[in-house]
Amino acid sequence: MGETGKVEAAGLPDALLAEALLGGGLPAEAERHLNAAGHAYNNDAIAEQHLCQAAALAPGHAAVLIGLYRFYFYKGRLPEALEIAQVCLAKASRDNGLADDWWQVRSSDADFSDFGAILPRFYLFTLKAFAYLQMRLGNYAEGRLAVEKLLELDPSDKIGAKVLLGVLDRMGQDDDD
Repeated sequence: MGETGKVEAAGLPDALLAEALLGGGLPAEAERHLNAAGHAYNNDAIAEQHLCQAAALAPGHAAVLIGLYRFYFYKGRLPEALEIAQVCLAKASRDNGLADDWWQVRSSDADFSDFGAILPRFYLFTLKAFAYLQMRLGNYAEGRLAVEKLLELDPSDKIGAKVLLGVLDRMGQDDDD
């Protein structure tokens, strides 16, 4: 733990971790491809090609993974978005020193209560994306388990998991109920 009480990894202060997570350490050529993908968003093939080139130059970098996730999600390519969400979840688990399997993570394993702690927050948002995509793809039981895990890790619900739980709870009810 650092002087601020936030989790530090490899002795790096949170500010440096946030910079790395959000794009720091990204090779200039990979960043150029991410920007080109954004400019080519309306041309799926070209945008995806740039994203794949960025991924080849900076495999596993959060900025590239987030770019891929957003591309697939907003293009309605939900199975591919789920694959990237799973890669992000594995990365977030490693970066936070958590169990590989999300259902084994406990609230005491990281500072999930501090919304300013970037790495635990990245984990929570990634698990929320995973839960949402599971629901959208019809995997309701898996989605519910992930939402329940989110609420266990974030009982104050800073990331809005209760909304997803509400959707699941309302499924199958008549509008007249």
